[in-house]
Amino acid sequence: MAERLAASLLPAASPSPSARRATVAAAAAASFPSPCSARAGLRLRSRPPLFSQKAAGRGCGLRVVRCMAASDAVQLKAAREDIKELLKSTYCHPIMVRLGWHDSGTYDKNIKDWPQRGGANGSLRFDAELSHGANAGLINALKLIQPIKDKYPGITYADLFQLASATAIEEAGGPKIPMKYGRVDVTAAEQCPPEGRLPDAGPRDPAEHLREVFYRMGLDDKEIVALSGAHTLGRARPDRSGWGKLETKYTKDGPGEPGGQSWTVEWLKFDNSYFKDMKFLSQLPWKEQKEQDLLVLPTDAALFEDPSFKVYAEKYAEDQEAFFKDYGEAHAKLSDLGAKFDPPEGFSLDDDTCSSPSDEKTEEPTLVAVGAAVATATADDNNGAAPQPEPFIAANYSYGKRELSDAMKQKIRAEYEGFGGSPDKPMQSNYFLNIMILIAGLAFLTSLLGN
Repeated sequence: MAERLAASLLPAASPSPSARRATVAAAAAASFPSPCSARAGLRLRSRPPLFSQKAAGRGCGLRVVRCMAASDAVQLKAAREDIKELLKSTYCHPIMVRLGWHDSGTYDKNIKDWPQRGGANGSLRFDAELSHGANAGLINALKLIQPIKDKYPGITYADLFQLASATAIEEAGGPKIPMKYGRVDVTAAEQCPPEGRLPDAGPRDPAEHLREVFYRMGLDDKEIVALSGAHTLGRARPDRSGWGKLETKYTKDGPGEPGGQSWTVEWLKFDNSYFKDMKFLSQLPWKEQKEQDLLVLPTDAALFEDPSFKVYAEKYAEDQEAFFKDYGEAHAKLSDLGAKFDPPEGFSLDDDTCSSPSDEKTEEPTLVAVGAAVATATADDNNGAAPQPEPFIAANYSYGKRELSDAMKQKIRAEYEGFGGSPDKPMQSNYFLNIMILIAGLAFLTSLLGN
């Protein structure tokens, strides 16, 4: 950990061009097996990362140690902004939601070992899983998201997929989802889950099929219905799922690539219209449902046919606020399924753990902040001993005529007490006495010279 911190704080020596090429090649082979390896199905060109590691180090300030996780929080925040721009330009909200869901939806609560249990671990980037029937078309999502992964190499695929999914919901007008990050990636195609763990749109018994799949993940009836509400976004395409029309009056002109059949009229707006429309359409005979411009899958109709599901579906059709609340909680839970977090508790992007320097108003010297970070980072390198305080250097606290802040005074007091001093007890050094003697001597000599 100390070595990683030192690398972010100290300027690196400039290697020779050949050494740089060798280092970049080795790092690419170690860190990005999916787009580059022969076993991976997604063969996309990687490009040099545009995000400066030095900038990442600056962004963390006193909490730099907190960022030493599976993903770098500063890079995740920057990636989130790039995802927002991607959504605005490509209208890819639905497929980004699907990408995150299909990576996490393979979780089996009955399997304890990671990664055999499946879940949000970035395995969807491998051909072995990408080729599953339920993942048809998701190659397009990976092509869209890969440049962002190349730009920010300090984040994992598992975090990026879930970040893209949650951001798409929020940017479409949905609820703020209480996400956490720090997911660890699988590293090989052999770690992908077997096919058959994702829901089927047209099973023999739709309600029981939904329960079989989602109960296996540890989700309940309320969460099944709430998550089904994400069908308010997107379209089904017969060439991918085998369901839906080639186009309808709502999809023939896009936005984005035209075609497909949507569940709602405004299929890029996240609201409770899915439940309102399904409540009406599910009452029609199956033949009439198929003739409608809005799509109704057997699993959609089941929400208003099964007594337990119907309680929640009707509630959400009437109360969008209740739907948003339950959906946000269910989405966050789904995004955590099967994931292994580093740090184990994960971290949020909405706290001040790794905020940018521009987000913080600081009057204290940066030297003290760096010293505190180094002391914290090296605690594990002292055989468990507490870190030693930095030497008290009066010049570090010089502000001319400006009054010191209360926080600065507390730091000076802590330094003073760290060397044995206290308000009622002089410091064990004669440091200040020597200063006073020197000043008195200089004053005496000045007086003599003046005379």
